This record gives sequence, structure tokens and C-alpha cells, in this order.
Amino acid sequence: MVFDPHTLSVSDLSVARGGLPVLAGVGFDLVPGQALVLRGPNGSGKTTLLRTIAGLQPPLQGAINGAEDRIAYAAHADGLKAMLSVTENLSFWAEIFGYPQIDPALDAYALRPLATRLAGTLSAGQKRRLGLARLMVTGRPVWVLDEPTVSLDSSAVAMFAGAVRAHLAHGGSALIATHIDLGLAADVFDVSAFRAQTNARLGASDEAFL
Repeated sequence: MVFDPHTLSVSDLSVARGGLPVLAGVGFDLVPGQALVLRGPNGSGKTTLLRTIAGLQPPLQGAINGAEDRIAYAAHADGLKAMLSVTENLSFWAEIFGYPQIDPALDAYALRPLATRLAGTLSAGQKRRLGLARLMVTGRPVWVLDEPTVSLDSSAVAMFAGAVRAHLAHGGSALIATHIDLGLAADVFDVSAFRAQTNARLGASDEAFL
């Protein structure tokens, strides 16, 4: 089978958390310009699936094609250096990924008034905006996002949605686990249909990371 290098293709994927199967037989294609929203109740395996696709843990079986060096991943941690300013944080990540400028990221998330502030002094919502702005300086076409709107107010959610729309318009794609309506033209993928069969009983501490 020949895979389109511009498409993130997941086929017959099974993933586990703590050695226990969580999802099995997952398959979908994410093409340039497409947003795919993952849905499912808490503990259904969304986070585990995203971590596996992002390469942070190995799958039990199945294949992920088109992910190599193309994914920018954002989860619950904002990935900021507390003693660097907003501008310095973005410049650091831009240099890591070889991206030429940070101005679009500053503007997309209204960060210019905070440009000289140390990241460690920002509010939770401001840190989240800065953390999401990092995606824009990676230059990577596939955004994989786990509950990206945590700590954001309605205006900041609109900023995020606008950044995603612009990313899609330029040929990027986005895989997003979220319970809220972002107002995007997005397809929905419910992971509940792929819940793995297991006789093991999960505790609350396990479910928190699924």
C-alpha cells in the first residue's frame, strides 16, 4: 500500500495505558486542511491515543504513517521556561524548529502586551495562550492537541479557534481532543466505539490519564 506523505494515516491501531489495553482497531485519515475532533467520555482513551500518535509511547499494534517529524503536540503542560519572557520562550522554540519569526504567534494570541513578562508570572490563561502560540513557531503541519482550551476564557478560545482556522487554510491539519464546540468546520471521531475489551478493573488514578 502506498501512503500519501501529506496525510496522517492511522490503521488498526491498539493502544494501552499501564499495560492495559484501552482502544483497539482505531483507524482514520487526517488530510491537509482537515480538523478532526476526538470525542468520548472521560477515561475512554483519548489522551492515550494522542500520546501514541505523537510518538510518546509505542502502540500495541497497528500503524501510524505520515507522522514522522510532522507533528506538533500540546497537552496539559504548557512547556514554558518560567524564567524566560514571553518573547524569549517563543524565540527559543522558533530556534529549535528553525522557524523564521514569532510575530504571527504573538499577534494571534494577543501576547504583545505581555512580551517582556516572565512566563512564571503569567496567569494560568496567559500561560495557556503562550503554550498554544508555541505551535505556530514549530512550522509543523500536523497539530495534535489534548484539551487545548483548558484555562482559557471565551475570548482566548476564539483566538485559538482562529489560529486553527488559519493553520488549516495554509494546508495544515489538526487532531483535537475537546469537549467544547470550537466553531470549526471539523469532523468528529468518537473513540468510544473502539474501547478495548478487558477484564481488568481500572482505578481512578488510571482513568485520569486515559
